[in-house]
Amino acid sequence: MFILVGCEESQEVTKAFRALGHEAYSCDLQECSGSHPEWHLKMDVFDAIRGGYLKTQSGNTIYIDKWDMGIFFPDCTYLTVTANKWYKDQPKRKSGVLVGEERRQARKKAIAFAINLYNCPIPKVAMENPVGVLSSEFRKPDQIIQPYMFGHPEPKKTCLWLKNLPKLIPTNIVEQEPYHVTKSGKNMPKWYAYADKSKGQAERAKIRSKTFPGIAKSMASQWI
Repeated sequence: MFILVGCEESQEVTKAFRALGHEAYSCDLQECSGSHPEWHLKMDVFDAIRGGYLKTQSGNTIYIDKWDMGIFFPDCTYLTVTANKWYKDQPKRKSGVLVGEERRQARKKAIAFAINLYNCPIPKVAMENPVGVLSSEFRKPDQIIQPYMFGHPEPKKTCLWLKNLPKLIPTNIVEQEPYHVTKSGKNMPKWYAYADKSKGQAERAKIRSKTFPGIAKSMASQWI
């Protein structure tokens, strides 16, 4: 199968499908951090969806007549409900964080981007995002999963919108770690990389968005 994993620089899902012998390629505007530039398309995801002759990050040229499956992870920055206070009209922030009308417009673009991904011409599609505005602005997700259903104790509620794909079946249910958000961040889950101030905001965002290996392997084994 030819599989496009869009908006993924970690290559966690791409590598899971590759391990089972599929022609999977990650795609992101950023360079990949998964150590396989020969499997990474550093370009706009919609250019990759169109297929044809595409160049990988390593410089190889591949030809894709059509994709069999698309798995997409659109940026959740403006799709979650965790920063709703920034959507109110207010003075600009020194940090550069968008607020007010600028942030509302960014959210509209993010919603349209996600919906267009789901409605792309690839026959089998899965789209992932945290709980957020897509449930009301697009439609309810087909499934909500947690890492503890796939062998990871960390809590991270994740929505899946599926087209011609089955719901994921839990493979290894483990006890969930306690999760209490505090101002100090001491009780935040490990994946959130909240307390590690040595990492920049962009690097912490990469860690937070990385797919858990147990979930990636379940996608690869159950969606083929």
